[in-house]
Amino acid sequence: MFDPVRLLLLRELADRGTMTAVAAACGYTSSAVSQQLAVLEREAGVQLLERVGRRVRLTHEGLRLAAHARIVLAALETAERDLRAADTPRGPIGVACFSTFAAVHVVPALVAARARYPDLQVSLHELEPPEALSALRARRCEVAVCYSYNLTPSETPAELDVHPLAVEPVLLALPADHAWASDRDGQAVDLRRLTDAPWIVGSREDGSAALVQRACAVAGFPPRITHAVDDYQLVLRMVAHGLGVALVPQLVAHAHHPSPDVTLHPVANTDLTRTVYAMTHPSLGARPQVNAVLDLLVQNQDPGDTTVRTPDV
Repeated sequence: MFDPVRLLLLRELADRGTMTAVAAACGYTSSAVSQQLAVLEREAGVQLLERVGRRVRLTHEGLRLAAHARIVLAALETAERDLRAADTPRGPIGVACFSTFAAVHVVPALVAARARYPDLQVSLHELEPPEALSALRARRCEVAVCYSYNLTPSETPAELDVHPLAVEPVLLALPADHAWASDRDGQAVDLRRLTDAPWIVGSREDGSAALVQRACAVAGFPPRITHAVDDYQLVLRMVAHGLGVALVPQLVAHAHHPSPDVTLHPVANTDLTRTVYAMTHPSLGARPQVNAVLDLLVQNQDPGDTTVRTPDV
């Protein structure tokens, strides 16, 4: 009998085309993927892969088995849904989420889940959107919380279900005692006043730098990006000491409580927002665990949070 994990790797190779892509999506090394597919080939008794230069491709028999693998894996997922279906959510479920949303929204949801669904075991994995998406695709979690900026939108994978959670403004963080921040806290600032300012962007994902570059391009100048920092608390501390300016989602203010030495301003003449959404596999969409977690992410919010939320569509 074929191992379902090896069938999954074969299906992923048929979809993604390279061992490297399969390894990245499923959380294995390329060597481990190759070894598992070699075992599957021996079990099948026919050649499933053939080398073309430095890459491999599926043979005719490999493509036939990949088609069967899709049917088998879909049937296994259906059986899992059927066995786990219940009026009360129960069992383990993993949520991958970036830190700021996790601090303000996921933590209250975990507390509420513990009280409301004692048989539901929710595990939080702090991951940035690219890593969260990889974990979801590899079935290492059931819910991945990601985000996208309106000026630099990213496409969501067509094979996944998207559940909107929130839309929040992106604000300009300035040092309170600097000439750049001569306006009152909360008053809109024209980015053209910051043509010579050093900028601080994120270091773990490209979206932050792309947003700064796009926003400044709309204002008519290229930004002077000086620092790449992952931790928003560190970003705000650097801004407070006049080491640079930054664009930060409003959620950051609720998660990290900026000091009085930092002022937050809307950007004049440009609407900057960040959309936060959860992604799930369609095959898992009807599971009580998934639905319970999605509901809790919307219902259980920090009292100080003023993020504008969008309804599920």
